Amino acid sequence: MMPDEKMSISKILIVDDEPSMRAALSESLSLCGYEVETAGDGQDALEKFRSRSYEVVITDMRMPGLNGLEVLRGIKKLSPATPVIVITAYGTVNTAVEAMRAGAFDFIMKPFSLEHLETAVKKVASCSSQVLHSTYADSEDDPPEEKVIITRDGRMQTILSMMRTIADSRSSVLIQGKSGTGKELLARYIHRTGKRADMPFIAVNCAAIPGNLLESEMFGYEKGAFTGASQKKPGKFEIADGGTLLLDEISEMDLQLQAKLLRVIQESEVDRLGGNRPISVNVRIIATTNTDIKKSIAERKFREDLFYRINVIPVTIPSLKERMKDIPLLADFFLDKYSRLNGIHKPRFSGETIEMLMRYEWPGNVRELENVIERSVLISGGETILPEHLYLECTLGGKEKAKSCISPVADEKENISCEAEDAGTVTLHEMERGLIFETLRKAKGNKTKASMMLGISVRTMRNKLNEYRNEKLPVDES
Repeated sequence: MMPDEKMSISKILIVDDEPSMRAALSESLSLCGYEVETAGDGQDALEKFRSRSYEVVITDMRMPGLNGLEVLRGIKKLSPATPVIVITAYGTVNTAVEAMRAGAFDFIMKPFSLEHLETAVKKVASCSSQVLHSTYADSEDDPPEEKVIITRDGRMQTILSMMRTIADSRSSVLIQGKSGTGKELLARYIHRTGKRADMPFIAVNCAAIPGNLLESEMFGYEKGAFTGASQKKPGKFEIADGGTLLLDEISEMDLQLQAKLLRVIQESEVDRLGGNRPISVNVRIIATTNTDIKKSIAERKFREDLFYRINVIPVTIPSLKERMKDIPLLADFFLDKYSRLNGIHKPRFSGETIEMLMRYEWPGNVRELENVIERSVLISGGETILPEHLYLECTLGGKEKAKSCISPVADEKENISCEAEDAGTVTLHEMERGLIFETLRKAKGNKTKASMMLGISVRTMRNKLNEYRNEKLPVDES
């Protein structure tokens, strides 16, 4: 295993009721350089997960008390982005599909080699947190606020109305829009609104999964199809059968794989790698992209025939600066959300803060707005969120400097530059350090709690603090 792959995973939780199996798995992964903890049953596993941070959970399927599926669902309820690998000696393809639909990152059938286990963990390391999060299916345990689209914008209302009209059809949908506008959220809205709502919603990030893994992830493979394929495995198309398959950032897909995808869509059947017969699938395709796909076609980076196959229902989501009426609505929504999640009294925005939110360009769109509000809730420490609590990009220093981030389009009477003044400028590094120290103070020096508040691993927190010490900067963890 390459060093950079190990570095992205610091702690693994193994759940198995057999002491010998727990010991073997723990020793094997410890020798690979991972920090490993174990749990003898599902209840113990969930209790440990509530109190500690783990990057990966590996659980046996059949156990007394809570079984592997129940552990999986419990983990997903507590932390949807945590990858879970399921191990079973009793599974069938149907069992594996059920586990994948419940949110499992991967499954391994007994008997298996320790090399196979290490390969599964390596696959987790090779995928970004973004793709891990996006491959999970909808479930009844998903927080309600993660499923709604907040808008009063006329264009967005028209889009939602059109999506409700076509939701029951099987026609492919192509959603275009800049990063952070909510393309996946709209895809889930289409799925939940139509008659496929009770069937799986499976998402694949075509940009984040390495090309050599994407084909097997989408189409599945038979035992012996390639080195390391010790068992057959269904792909995302089979897992999504009857439901919806989201192909996120489809324009990043390799051309050769695009040709295979085109055939699957046309024939409604998939060929597993190493298979000798096609498997029929009934899947509704929703694709997204944040690039100019017609430009990609002209540059021969995207197949024109595939474009026309997926572009049956075209949708373009407007950027946040094009739907200004939504900014106060979304800001209040995120303010309420992160106040509740952090167990604090909901603060209010000052008039100057609202004005600044309305005049800012929002290059990161709704995602950036959410991050800004989450951060301001954590660092405001009072009843009112002031301009200096926003830390808007380019300014990082308070109300007056924040003006340098505000677009001239927002106020034509002012000639405002996005270049920060040399005097008194706060760097991103300094802002990050200040935010970490402030969060540690609020967590009373508890690094684990502070890491959870910031959405980073404990290992990252330790590395940052060591970095500040090496720079001979004051480190106050109290």
